[in-house]
Amino acid sequence: MGKVTALRTRIGRGKRVSVFLDDRLAFSLETEVAEKEGLKVGQTLSEAQIEALAKANHLQRCLNAAVRLLGYRPRSESELRERLSRQGFDDDTQGKVLIKLTGQGLVDDTAFTRFWRENRESFRPRSRRMTRLELKRKGVADEIITQVVGTIDDEDSAYRAALKKARSLKRSDYESFRRRLGEYLRRRGFSYGVISHTVEKIWQDQESSEIELESVSHQTSPPLPE
Repeated sequence: MGKVTALRTRIGRGKRVSVFLDDRLAFSLETEVAEKEGLKVGQTLSEAQIEALAKANHLQRCLNAAVRLLGYRPRSESELRERLSRQGFDDDTQGKVLIKLTGQGLVDDTAFTRFWRENRESFRPRSRRMTRLELKRKGVADEIITQVVGTIDDEDSAYRAALKKARSLKRSDYESFRRRLGEYLRRRGFSYGVISHTVEKIWQDQESSEIELESVSHQTSPPLPE
């Protein structure tokens, strides 16, 4: 038991309130907990109240940590649990936080899987097999992965993945071009057949573009003086 003699807000990684009991620093609380409980100077706290504040604070800390993690990018439930465990939060506390966040629509494995697929397709295309494997590692259920990832077109993904890379490769040596671009696509999980077809298509498309540019250049060039 003790009497609250001072409440001091300090700003670090989020706001916290230092609680002084009988002129001595007793503990700190997340600002949300201090405000919710309506702590005031002059208030007397029993041991039971102090213990309840500690439990509420632990839950709030876990919630704040989860929200920070979700602020970087969406995460699967399994991934979020793993990260919270690393920070020392127990399973029971995690469960309560995840129930709250799921109810708010902030944790949703189906939405996360769609986000992951769209992000990969837009910036770093992968094969359907590798995308499935990545999501499996994130702890997403098989049925959700199949539903969202099942329609990925490996031919289209491989072409888009190879297109940007191909611009940085020299075209003077087809074998070197084929080998380097093939290795690039292999690391992204594409099959031999898809890689072979994609490399050949990219090579032919670039060759056609060069011919067209050369033709346009000749057509627009001024006539040579006689």
